[in-house]
Amino acid sequence: MGTESAFEVVSAVLSAEPISVDQAIAAVESDTAGAVVSFSGVVRNHDGGKPVDRLSYSAHPTAHQVMADVVARLVAEQQASGTGTDTPPVRIWAAHRIGMLEIGDPALVCAVSAAHRGQAFAVCSELVDRIKEQVPIWKEQFFSDGTVEWVGAGS
Repeated sequence: MGTESAFEVVSAVLSAEPISVDQAIAAVESDTAGAVVSFSGVVRNHDGGKPVDRLSYSAHPTAHQVMADVVARLVAEQQASGTGTDTPPVRIWAAHRIGMLEIGDPALVCAVSAAHRGQAFAVCSELVDRIKEQVPIWKEQFFSDGTVEWVGAGS
């Protein structure tokens, strides 16, 4: 097998505890990384023109495994696309919160380190998109007017 592992998944989890960009960056930083790209999706105070007080995220029982699989699939595709095996590893950290969150709380945090910025940006962007599209997590929004709306639960 040699040195074909040019990727390292540091973390890919759902978390009932608070998550932070600082935590994610610290986990992927290394002396070989020339770029660290991070993303933090935070709870905003509005949706569709209505004021939001807070959110709750619920995960399907398979969501933990789906999260791991989504990241593993992305890594496999990146490796297959010919990232040089002589380059330093691309390190990936991702976490999605579950439970009740307040305005300003990070809901999805991702960080990617790589030798060069282009790859770090590309992998981080793709990672965020795939987690949002594929991991079965639903958002319950609590509006200031007392109404509640589920998002992502289908119809």
